[in-house]
Amino acid sequence: MARKKREPETAQIEAVTHDGKGIAAIEGKKVFVTGALLGETVRFQRRKRKKNYDEAELLEVLESSEARIEPRCAVFGTCGGCSLQHITGENQREIKHRALVDNLQRIGQVEPQRWLDPLFDDSNDGGWKYRRRARLAVKNVAGKGRVLVGFRESHAPYICDMHRCEVLASPVDALIDPLSELIGGLSISSRLPQVEVAVADDVTELVFRVLDPPTDEDLAALSAFAAEHKLQVALQTGGPGSVIPLANGDAPKPLRYSLPEFDVTIEFEATDFVQVNGSVNRMMVSRAIELLDVGSDHRVLDLYCGIGNFSLPLARKAKHVLGIEGEIAQVRRSQSNAQQNNMDNCEFRQADLSAIEGNELWIKEDWDRVLLDPARSGALEVVANMTAIGASRIVYVSCHPGTLARDAGTLVRDHGYILEAAGIIDMFPHTGHVESIAVFQKG
Repeated sequence: MARKKREPETAQIEAVTHDGKGIAAIEGKKVFVTGALLGETVRFQRRKRKKNYDEAELLEVLESSEARIEPRCAVFGTCGGCSLQHITGENQREIKHRALVDNLQRIGQVEPQRWLDPLFDDSNDGGWKYRRRARLAVKNVAGKGRVLVGFRESHAPYICDMHRCEVLASPVDALIDPLSELIGGLSISSRLPQVEVAVADDVTELVFRVLDPPTDEDLAALSAFAAEHKLQVALQTGGPGSVIPLANGDAPKPLRYSLPEFDVTIEFEATDFVQVNGSVNRMMVSRAIELLDVGSDHRVLDLYCGIGNFSLPLARKAKHVLGIEGEIAQVRRSQSNAQQNNMDNCEFRQADLSAIEGNELWIKEDWDRVLLDPARSGALEVVANMTAIGASRIVYVSCHPGTLARDAGTLVRDHGYILEAAGIIDMFPHTGHVESIAVFQKG
């Protein structure tokens, strides 16, 4: 029997997800319509049918929301890098706030005593050209007659056919086509799958992942590209430890970003994790330290410390800071950063925080404050040992509201903390990524 053809339907959108999908309820079943906004009346066509919900393509907006704006990017809707460019910045933040509220209530069954104002860059162009770290995919596509460079498509594993990017930091925002032309002229164009982007305060570095050795002609072309665009270029033949600068006569400059409020400069490698939004990161560090209420006699534990983004500013306020990180390369980088900033009241150790048992020596030390900045999986094992750690105040910076909510519930119900405040940080404008911050006080 032939499958019944799916006909277009019309409905009003009753809710919206954090990543820009409108929700319509039809005959008791939810339909997620990509790109539809709260309150809009839309025509759509179901594309995927699931047991509990369906996914649909937006065909036409019949009654538009006041929150709808014209996307700036020419490939918005195709490129998977952004999902909210059609929504005003204020409404994007409201969507993310609602996502945080929902997760805390539904998963954690907790609510803060007060909501923090959202953190965001409110400069004239603050929501654009902010992304200083990215990984661009590369593929030589014969059917397109060119090398594609950019992000993956939103609903397919293909690289988006794009010519510039509105969220990449300058100068890389305008280098999509020049990179395509450069790589297309290399002998290894089909053996170069990605380019890492790192934009520091005063230098930009591109790391080309190469599966085969480049020829002398290839190296000359890469050097000429670097000189023309005032970039540093490096080659990566394997894992992160295999990155080597292109030998073109000049020693590469170190990549650095500054936190002027704390007189701190942090050095990083192009493949290190750093917060992608420099201006919002400065705001986030400032708010976290303010909420932590650090005194000059306090001992502070910074868990998942990375290369010292919070540890070093904390050391300007506290008596002593210990940073714990799982990646030994980042531990060494944070130690080096402490030395370069002339700090002798902070130290760094390597430990797998997903496998702690509660009897580690650092847990048994006396701690007044704890800062948590885990990956998307959250801080489950650390939170389970929070009574042993014993700090009276915790600030938790999260990149996933679901795991923050889970851990918040545990801190409140099992360890006697009060969720004093919480709020969103708009680290990734125009995307569905929800960064947030919460502060807990021992009851």
